[in-house]
Order: sequence, then structure tokens, then C-alpha cells
Amino acid sequence: MAAAELTDTLQAVELADGVEIHLRVAGPAVRSVAWLIDFLILIVCYIVVGIIFVIVSRWTGDEIGQGLMMLCMFLLTWFYNVVFEVGAKGASPGQRSMGLKVAGVSGAPVLLSQSIIRNLLRVIDFLPFGYLLGLVCCLFTKKFQRLGDLVANTVVIYSGKKKNLIAPPKVNAEPSAPPVALSREEQAALLLFVERALQWSDARKIELSNVLEPLTGATGMSGLSRLAGMTLWLQNRGRK
Repeated sequence: MAAAELTDTLQAVELADGVEIHLRVAGPAVRSVAWLIDFLILIVCYIVVGIIFVIVSRWTGDEIGQGLMMLCMFLLTWFYNVVFEVGAKGASPGQRSMGLKVAGVSGAPVLLSQSIIRNLLRVIDFLPFGYLLGLVCCLFTKKFQRLGDLVANTVVIYSGKKKNLIAPPKVNAEPSAPPVALSREEQAALLLFVERALQWSDARKIELSNVLEPLTGATGMSGLSRLAGMTLWLQNRGRK
């Protein structure tokens, strides 16, 4: 199963009531692009705020104008992400443009307290420079969580809903019963494999099917064909 987890960002999460859901977590590359977009938006906001308060200072005086400008920039810096993450979309403009959103590890909408914590800890994730610590945490955690996410119990996921397939994919294999009795969870995993197979390249399909060599008794295309035959058998049995 370790190989399967490394080649697929779809993570299974078991809720308190025993229901299992799947979240497609976002890796550091797409998150970096989203951060860059938000950073550029913030730069534009800083420039606009600066221009506005230069004009305001003419009526209020330099000290009051500069104080108000610093306050606005402080709020922008620390609460820009928070305001958007706790909103209806659960994502900042940069995250939304990349099809991402912030959620709790259970998939629930992020709470205000969680968003504040994960964004306050950006200071630590930035150390020693350029979000290096945050990048290392992402690469060494299963759900690509930086330190702020780990502490706040949040995760960045893809917001788009996966479209349901109208019909199962066609495979060149004959239905064949598994050589051993499979539990309900194992049967569900095999059926999920064939449902998602259309999204993968042949190399990924073979890589994942090789993990099940103890079940199929073969690797490569032969193992993939046997695995497909077992899923067809399970599907046919389910229709009876």
C-alpha cells in the first residue's frame, strides 16, 4: 500500500461515525503558484493603500495618516488569507484560481480559529527563508501539510468535485474470481481502482497493480489484466 500512497494524492479519511471519504490533497508545487498569485495581489493592495493614505495625510497630518496606513497593512498581511479561507469558498483568490481550498483534515470547512493558527505560523514556515521549513514539512507529511497545517489540523485540497463515471471503463480482460476471499473493504478498493483507472496513465496503472502481486500472482501488464478481471467479476456479481 505504501507505493499506492506515493503515486496518488487521493487520501482516505475515516470520520467519527465510521464513514470513509476521500480528499485529493494539493502538493507543494500548485500551492506555491497559488501563494505567488496571492503575494502579487497583496503587493497591489499595499500600493493602493499607500497611495490612498498619502492623499489622506494631507488632511489628517502625516502621523495620523502613517498610523492608519500601517494599521491597514498589518490587517492585510495577517488577515488576508483568514478572511477568504473562512468564507463560502474556503480559499484565497490565489488558491481559488488554482482550484484549491483549505479544509479541516476531515474535509469539513475550516474554522476561524484553525485559519488564524495556520496563518500566524507562516512566520515559522518561512524560516530560514523562502518557506523552506514549510516546504520540507510538506514533502515529509502524507497530506502535504506544512507546520501551520499540522498545528491547526488543516489541509489544502482540490475543490473541484470528481465527476461520476456513467459507465465503468472497458478493459481487455475476462471476469475471474479472486484466488482468496476478500473483505468488503478490499472489494471496495478493487472497484475504486477500476473507477479511477481512466484518470491514470498505463505506467501508473501498472505501478499500482504491482503492489497487489500477492493477490494477482503477476506483475506488469499480466498483473494488471488479472486485477481487471477480478474487478469485472466483482461488478458482475454485484449486479446479480
